[in-house]
Amino acid sequence: MNRQCIVKKRNLKNKDSLNLGIIGNCKSAALINEDSSIDWCCLPQFDSPSVFGKILDEKIGGNFKVECDESYRITQSYITDTCILCTRFSNGSDAFELLDFMPRFKKEDGIFYSPPEIVRVFKHLSGTPTFRVIYDPRLEYAIGETKNYVKDNFIVSIVDDKHYDTLFLYTDLEKDNILSGAEIQLIKDHFVTVSYNEKIKVPNLQQTQFEFERTKVYWFNWCHKTPTFSNYNQEILRSAMTLKLMTYEKTGAVLAAATTSLPETIGEVRNWDYRFCWIRDASMVIKVIAKLGHNQIVKNFIRYIIDLIPDKNEKLQIMYGINGEKMLTEEILDHLEGYKGSRPVRIGNAAFTQKQNDIYGILMDVIHYQIESYPEDDEKHEELWSIVKSIIWVVKNNWQSPDKGIWEFRQDDRHFTFSKLLCWVAVDRAIKISKLIQGGKSVNKWTVLRDEIHQDIMTHAWHDGKQAFTQSYHSEHLDASVLLMEYYGFIDGKDQKYVQTVKAIEKELMHEGLLYRYKNEDDFGLPSSSFTVCTFWFINSLFQIGEEEKSKELFDELLSHSNHLGLFSEDIDFKSKRLLGNFPQAYSHLALIDNALNFN
Repeated sequence: MNRQCIVKKRNLKNKDSLNLGIIGNCKSAALINEDSSIDWCCLPQFDSPSVFGKILDEKIGGNFKVECDESYRITQSYITDTCILCTRFSNGSDAFELLDFMPRFKKEDGIFYSPPEIVRVFKHLSGTPTFRVIYDPRLEYAIGETKNYVKDNFIVSIVDDKHYDTLFLYTDLEKDNILSGAEIQLIKDHFVTVSYNEKIKVPNLQQTQFEFERTKVYWFNWCHKTPTFSNYNQEILRSAMTLKLMTYEKTGAVLAAATTSLPETIGEVRNWDYRFCWIRDASMVIKVIAKLGHNQIVKNFIRYIIDLIPDKNEKLQIMYGINGEKMLTEEILDHLEGYKGSRPVRIGNAAFTQKQNDIYGILMDVIHYQIESYPEDDEKHEELWSIVKSIIWVVKNNWQSPDKGIWEFRQDDRHFTFSKLLCWVAVDRAIKISKLIQGGKSVNKWTVLRDEIHQDIMTHAWHDGKQAFTQSYHSEHLDASVLLMEYYGFIDGKDQKYVQTVKAIEKELMHEGLLYRYKNEDDFGLPSSSFTVCTFWFINSLFQIGEEEKSKELFDELLSHSNHLGLFSEDIDFKSKRLLGNFPQAYSHLALIDNALNFN
């Protein structure tokens, strides 16, 4: 099992931060603490009930940890150019590595092998290390009692309460020692496989090592397809792999994050389920990942969108389930304490009913990219053209209406600048699509609409007193989302109004090196942490207005706030710089890549 497991020496500024790694196989994912504990995993897919959920309740959530005595030093890193996590235990003379992965590789028939299972390989390095296993699965979000039984070939965990579910553990270690937590001495390599399904063929070490090598080669090949950059190459690559892990291959959906209910601020109630596909977030991910040459992800997402909108009068929701579910009813799991005691724990997301006019422009932007990049896909273009015309009809009839906005305010609707901007983007990209596939026949009638929206924004979103574009029409509140006016081509980066907006946002929203989304109170009061993507947007805006050196300095500073593996969550605490919010966050990593590309 040749490998390159490089230990990164990074001083963790906050031991209470989300010092987690992610492994996955585009079917589900698991989050593994820096001490080796699997603290979050949902099987058989991303949005299934958790089987390990310690991250949401340290007492009853359940986890799977390998524990040594205090003489051992623990370090953690990814095997280079893979999503295989390596946790190393060493006391100087006795050492071993724990190699964690979820199998993913292409079989001889061309189909990907991505079973709903976690593999842990114990790699003996030196001496006679000892450890014990804490194996405590709690199925179905820890609702009901999970009971464990040792059988001839496996340990089976069963819950039979409100719901029935099972989990299977296969290993060449003594199964009784795993359940009892007895001390285990390691003198050779061993394995553990945790599977949602009972295996027809009982796993063994040789087969496990074979799956390890094939999974490693899969990731090597995937990374090889990614361009190499002179600056920030490793940061780009790790972010790209993380975004890949957030894709659900079966349908082409892209998740916003792998978790639910990790709070934006400890002790507050901004806790949401992000294991769904937001059209906005996913479309942004697709556009960025396409820049890196991974076109299949783009095609899969376009297929997902086409499947979501079978009829021309089908209304587009802001978000869907990863299998295309439209009803995402929100529930509260009262029996769970929440992350660091931050209740409530939610599953489902009530925002699916919200009206957000920005989604049309972001989706149209991706459709334009698809048609421009793959002119040979004529049959798919016909389906997309029908969607384009339907979107234009919706935008024409709704762009003057208020909505909930990008931040999903649960208060009254407003005329948000970002929503108007993306309505403009929808029409602008539709015009470009018309030129590409129908010789521009629709350009004239749509140009009038595009110009009307543009003039409306310039007239009503600009605030003379603030000398900036503001959050909503005739509002004094500034908002980081308006920084994307340049990104989407609405205004030039050197335009004085845009420059003034960037400066005003820096003055009012920048705090402790991080950016507020906005400072006006929302449904839950004043936000007290920084939404990570907003700082990335600001850094990009500095670059576009010509302050490239300052942009790079802030970018380097922001990168230093990642966890020990270079991963970001949704939010960063202003003062402590601890990571908060759902993890890992697709928004954060797509923006990281976009910023890094500026410096290449």
